[in-house]
Amino acid sequence: MTGKKKVIVAMSGGVDSSVTAALLLEQGYDVAGVTMRLWDAPRPETEEDHAGCCSPVGVEDARSVAVKLGIPFYVLDFHHIFKEKVIDYFTAEYLRGRTPNPCIVCNRQVKFQALLDKALSLGAEYIATGHYAKLGFSAEYRRYTICRPVDRKKDQTYVLYGLTQHQLAHTLMPLGEYTKDQVRLKASALGLEVADKAESQEICFIPDDNYRNFLREKKVDIKPGPFINQAGDVIGQHNGIPFYTIGQRRGLGIAAGERLYVVKIDPQNDTVTLGSEEDILGCDLVAADVNLVLFEKLAGPIEVQAQIRYNGKPVPATITPQPEGRIKVYFHRLLRSITPGQAVVFYLGECLVGGATIVSAG
Repeated sequence: MTGKKKVIVAMSGGVDSSVTAALLLEQGYDVAGVTMRLWDAPRPETEEDHAGCCSPVGVEDARSVAVKLGIPFYVLDFHHIFKEKVIDYFTAEYLRGRTPNPCIVCNRQVKFQALLDKALSLGAEYIATGHYAKLGFSAEYRRYTICRPVDRKKDQTYVLYGLTQHQLAHTLMPLGEYTKDQVRLKASALGLEVADKAESQEICFIPDDNYRNFLREKKVDIKPGPFINQAGDVIGQHNGIPFYTIGQRRGLGIAAGERLYVVKIDPQNDTVTLGSEEDILGCDLVAADVNLVLFEKLAGPIEVQAQIRYNGKPVPATITPQPEGRIKVYFHRLLRSITPGQAVVFYLGECLVGGATIVSAG
């Protein structure tokens, strides 16, 4: 049959991307599956050890699904770009005293840029992923849009704010209309062995979910330094600024008469400031590296719902454009642990306005 639109599905070996491929086949697309080789994942002794994306088990599961669906399947090597754009960024951010979100950078630089470029060069019109988000086009704004999915518990719009209009024009995310339970039932009905496969929650290149061990193994230059209080007095020694994040309370190794929290990390002076719970509360921030989805630019202040964590609750806020392409965000109530390096993401109703990287709180 001729005239089918070709789509390349990023397949991790999980149930979400597997059902994405199946749904697009049913919708009449010419589908091929691709697993991206992003890093040198070890072969686990058992599937429970690590069966996430890029692992040998993940690749084998994706291939098995492709065979079951009768679609072509390929493994593409993006190892070098992943190291440069994601892993090197990840380690550099921690050395800067910031807490990075590698999934956002991977989406922007690898999945929806490097993979899309490769797919278009091979004659495909689209790439597709198993993200839970609704993609569309707004006649009102004359822009491609990202909106919250049917399954709000699986909402992944937070990590998608970096997508450009070009990328959105060539991307499909059919799971936005389904719940996770419906996806698993669909996989079971199709006889896919991954129907009940557990989800991978950790960062893909840190299988044990311990980024500190990862930094040690990478032999990153980490130096101990002083813990100080709000008055600047030395009250102890820390193990190295990459090992701490704003709001952290556990693992400080400081004996005090009150609970202490990480309030500030200063890589220039190699200090970690500790304070009270009240000291980690704030209602404003400055963010940079802004990407807007719903608008081309901000003409002035607007009222939005803003979110500073992937699983955080959106709260009313005002965002205001600033010089040098930055934005100021004022929250209408106090928030805990506004963390440099993390993303702040904005919504109008169900639709994503855009997002940015937090530079500073206050």
